[in-house]
Amino acid sequence: MQFTSEERLDDGVLEREFTLGEIPGILWTPAPAPTSAPTSGPAPAPAPLILLGPPPLGLRRAYPRLLARARRSAADGFATATIELPGRGDRPRWPAAEQALADLRRAMEAGEPVGDEIIDALILPLVDKAVPEWQAALDALLSLPEIGGPVGYSGGVISIGTRLAVVEPRISAAVLFAGSFVPRAMFEEARQVTIPLHVLLQWDDEGNDRQAALDLFDAFGSKEKTLHANMGGHTGVPQFAGDAAARFFIRHLK
Repeated sequence: MQFTSEERLDDGVLEREFTLGEIPGILWTPAPAPTSAPTSGPAPAPAPLILLGPPPLGLRRAYPRLLARARRSAADGFATATIELPGRGDRPRWPAAEQALADLRRAMEAGEPVGDEIIDALILPLVDKAVPEWQAALDALLSLPEIGGPVGYSGGVISIGTRLAVVEPRISAAVLFAGSFVPRAMFEEARQVTIPLHVLLQWDDEGNDRQAALDLFDAFGSKEKTLHANMGGHTGVPQFAGDAAARFFIRHLK
């Protein structure tokens, strides 16, 4: 991991951009707690970490949303980090993924149902590439002295979060956004998830298969799982829904 920029934001949060090989990312760490103790005293305890799964827009376009989530998490004492998805942003183009996305748009514009073949071609290779990258990023992040466990995962493509919840034992809890297509193969993986889950669903999400989202929630094997459904479209998540997700992480990571 190499840090490429550093900026202290107006609320004291430290924002650092980094690269991990060819993968760009951003790390936010909370402002130091005010103290009257001598500067020679013990260093602050490492902050718990939340991995912020980005939407498939590219980090630059998604930055305002990610920053808002990072600021809220920092106020609760969490460090947060995100990395660019394969084929997005400034990363090398991925022709197969771009073709799958074009097929998806063509079907939706024609008012046709989005078939399993399109969903599988769009999502499954993305999961296969992104999850090992998240694990490599987690290795690097947890090596920093200011970052500690436990670790949570928040948002992003729900199939990536589902796979990570199965294969990554360092993740203790997850907030998942039910706003992306779900391949049928992910339902079997969902049954293997055991960590606490908080799932956000926008009831009128124009690009989401609501029934598939409900079926996926039903499939999750976690003993503790909460579905937080709200009226409105994809970007209309109300503030109080974010507050509930924040309280979920406070319960499980602090």
